[in-house]
Amino acid sequence: MGRLENLGTLWAELRAISRALPQLARIRPGAPWSPARLLEKRAREMGQKPAVLFEDQRYNWAEVDREVDRTAQAFLEIGVRQGDVVALLMDNRPEFLFAVTGLNRIGASGALINTNISGAALAHAIRIAECAAVLVGAEHEQKLESVLPEIKGLAKEHVWVQRDGVDAAFRSFDERLANHDDNPLHDRPVPSNEDAFGYIYTSGTTGLPKAAVISNQRVMAPGAMLGRGVFGLTPHDVLYVTTPLYHSVGMFIGWNGALASGAAIALRRKFSASRFFEDVRRFEASVFIYIGELCRYLLNQPVDPEERNHCLRMAGGNGLRPDIWEAFQSRFAIPAIREYYGATEGAVMTVNVAGKAGMVGRMMPASHLLRCDLETGEPLRDANGHCQALGAGETGLLVGKITSANPFDGYADREATRKKILEDVFEPGDQYFNSGDLLTLHPHRWLSFADRVGDTFRWKGENVSTNEVAELLNGVPGVLETNVYGVEVPGSDGRAGMASVNHDDDFSIAAFAEFVTRELPGYMRPYFVRLQREMQITVTFKHQKVDYRRQGYDPSVVDDPLYFLDGDRYVPLDAELFASLKEGRREVR
Repeated sequence: MGRLENLGTLWAELRAISRALPQLARIRPGAPWSPARLLEKRAREMGQKPAVLFEDQRYNWAEVDREVDRTAQAFLEIGVRQGDVVALLMDNRPEFLFAVTGLNRIGASGALINTNISGAALAHAIRIAECAAVLVGAEHEQKLESVLPEIKGLAKEHVWVQRDGVDAAFRSFDERLANHDDNPLHDRPVPSNEDAFGYIYTSGTTGLPKAAVISNQRVMAPGAMLGRGVFGLTPHDVLYVTTPLYHSVGMFIGWNGALASGAAIALRRKFSASRFFEDVRRFEASVFIYIGELCRYLLNQPVDPEERNHCLRMAGGNGLRPDIWEAFQSRFAIPAIREYYGATEGAVMTVNVAGKAGMVGRMMPASHLLRCDLETGEPLRDANGHCQALGAGETGLLVGKITSANPFDGYADREATRKKILEDVFEPGDQYFNSGDLLTLHPHRWLSFADRVGDTFRWKGENVSTNEVAELLNGVPGVLETNVYGVEVPGSDGRAGMASVNHDDDFSIAAFAEFVTRELPGYMRPYFVRLQREMQITVTFKHQKVDYRRQGYDPSVVDDPLYFLDGDRYVPLDAELFASLKEGRREVR
């Protein structure tokens, strides 16, 4: 049976590659292709077919191409030029796609800002990309206005707002668009695959978000391989995208999957578990993309008699945990699930084309699992200084070889780029991309996700930097220092945040709760707090995380006062509350 299963998987992989080959051939290194140019091809070949669906709005490919032209000309009018970077801060909507593709059309780049961040993190994200301008949706204007003085070189006149009929403090981009109705854009730059598409932000292990450099090739390749190849998208499909467009899943697989295949993309401003299948039916979606927590949120919804009444043929994404995979697929009658693993920055990717529950795909030829310290993720080297590849049944660090066909474009910060590259891994001079993830190798090269390494943990589909959270919490009155780490919660994906807080007499748990709920997005909040008068450190004067993670939030193990974030306040965590959390009777939200 194992051999037949293996042959079936191989056949599915070959079929996926054959479907993707026409697009992959176009985006080979050096080819003059970009998402904006691919849009022109779609408009030319299938102009009247549906392209973008949003609420009550419907655009065909020809209309999308015209809107992108108008947006590109508006950018030129406000002074954006080839090579410039413009920060985009807005919820999912067609204008986001018009803006990012319009910038691509004139040889400029978009910095796709996470809409959950604010304050210092927001200022840093705009500053590190050296943005010449900002286009903000009216829904995020206020928090941008509050940090603008902290962004050196970016004046108020460099900020433009898409008002959506709302009064705004910044200058109206809508009015600029009105100056460009049906005038085709001429004299546009000749694109190259190596040209920059933009920046997508990832959480690092040591501080604020990192701006990953995304080339045209990098953004189009997953759309071709996953959208066209693995998901089998065609112009007859509607791809429902409720994941944010600032994220690699929404942009790489959603928009570029539609561009690669001609499928329509249906957008929702923000994910809603209660309205999910209503949207699926309304848009007549045939495929949707997910992150793991999305699937769990849907599974936790009350049963709806209409939840199986849909025309979905497939769900695709990453992070669907083994404990809910089969229950999720069975309850909602989804014929096929295609899980994949990939890093925003590139150079490593796996795809489960067979729908094997719990697996992220099979090891690719350019990838390896390295023996490492499972607590730090540091690769272990032999007497010759080389790393060691693992065998079936072992867990290790996933790395991908960096080549011209499998590039790593790095970050805006050169030092951050350097830290992500491992050298002399198997032979002198070779270079590998360090994914920062631990995976487990199974027979027939199957892989399953194990955990993040270092100081980063994943919660609610987002990677969380413990140092970034700690630095924010250290600003609360009465806090002397904080040690942030992730702890396991039964029935939940990833790890929830926990903070050990060293404090003085001015500390107030109520003020701490008010700060956390006001300043931190949900995925960054410490749901558990341990109050201490003295912080444990290692022999090298670093915060002790291993013992803290092991002790967790069990009041029978921890003598210090423990608290749990219950809505917008912290409540004492006693034995009764601990038991309800461990038994799944109380959720971490």
